[in-house]
Amino acid sequence: MDLLRDQNGGQVSDSRSAFPTNRPTSWGADYVPFDSMMGIGHRERTLSMLDSPYLVEEWGLPAAVVLVAGDGHYWIGIDYRTCGRDREPSVTWFDADDNSELVLAPDFRSFIKGLTSAREFESERNEGSPD
Repeated sequence: MDLLRDQNGGQVSDSRSAFPTNRPTSWGADYVPFDSMMGIGHRERTLSMLDSPYLVEEWGLPAAVVLVAGDGHYWIGIDYRTCGRDREPSVTWFDADDNSELVLAPDFRSFIKGLTSAREFESERNEGSPD
C-alpha cells in the first residue's frame, strides 16, 4: 500500500475525512467518518492494523477483516470474506453497536478515490436547514 509508505497511519487530511454512503448509518444520513487511519506496527497507546485480530474478537466483528479505522463503536475494514485469494477485498463499514455493516467500496483504491471532506456534508445540511 503506497499510502502507508508515505505516512504510516495517523490523521487524515480534512479534505479526505469522509466517505459518502447510499444509505444512513448510525453515524449519519449520507456519510461515514475517516478522520484517521491505523498504521502498521506497534506504538505505545496507539492501535495499528496488527491489532485487528484482538479488536475483531473484542467487538464481535467478522474474522476475515483488517481494520484500518474506527473507535470501537464503528470500524472501517478491508473485508476479505468474499474475495478469495485472486480478487481484491472490499472496504466495509462495521457498526458494533447495532451489529450492522455496509460495503463502502469494491476495493481500497476505490475507497481512497471516493473520500471527500466531511465539511461538504455539514454545509449541505446547513443549507437545507431553516434560519
